[in-house]
Amino acid sequence: MIQGPGGSSCEDKKDGGGCDSSQCGIEKLKENDNSRIRNVIAVMSGKGGVGKSSVTSLLACELSKKGYRVGVLDADITGPSVPKMFGVRGLADSNGLAIFPHVSATGIKIMSLNLLMPNEDDPVIWRGPIIAGAVKQFWTDVAWGNIDYLVVDLPPGTGDVPLTVMQSLPLNGVVVVTSPQDLANLIVTKAIKMTVQMNVPIIGLVENMSGAVCPHCGKEIELFGPGRGREMAKAFGIPFIGSIPLDPVLSRLCDEGGIEKYQSSLFINIDLMALPQ
Repeated sequence: MIQGPGGSSCEDKKDGGGCDSSQCGIEKLKENDNSRIRNVIAVMSGKGGVGKSSVTSLLACELSKKGYRVGVLDADITGPSVPKMFGVRGLADSNGLAIFPHVSATGIKIMSLNLLMPNEDDPVIWRGPIIAGAVKQFWTDVAWGNIDYLVVDLPPGTGDVPLTVMQSLPLNGVVVVTSPQDLANLIVTKAIKMTVQMNVPIIGLVENMSGAVCPHCGKEIELFGPGRGREMAKAFGIPFIGSIPLDPVLSRLCDEGGIEKYQSSLFINIDLMALPQ
């Protein structure tokens, strides 16, 4: 249970049963003078290895195709992979007062720790509070400019970084990612319950790695068992956005830094009507 001041739980702080950050002594971080961000969406799973970064990138690409101004904040500090998917590399520029995000081929702004390190394969050996502080700096110190949707790629777990993002950033909603395995669903359930306790709206659930199609016979193969994403979404009363099959084309484009070239209809009908336009 999340603990508030004096050892009381955040759940006890509000009649609705969720966390009230104002009563926990935590204030939302303010934008800097170089940023105007209208909506913030986090992509979360709780489980590692289910493809959160791929879903984050696909969502950002679809929003960009719709004509929105989009940014991606890579909050997976110790395992950043967003820059490689978009083919951006090299140190981010700074004028001493602000850090400037890289811009992808289609105009998506990207900030990741990999863009602040001399060597992209150097490990980040930091403790949780320092990692959480770096995520805050990506909000306070980066000159994002005018952004309609900032998509935040969260790391696995329900610890420091997800908690920091939910408490300190003005989140409009969360997209939850799972895979067909029961093991994944067990861990993802924890992430869903955390999101509910923190009073953050869940936009919907995506099931990744949902089978594959044999290129020779066309038969669909359930590599990780039958999909349970729709049932899981129904059990929690959240929208089921859809399933993403294992696709070697997507894997190749991610490796080549060309995810913006991938054709996906997953997020075409995503319901963002509840968010400010």
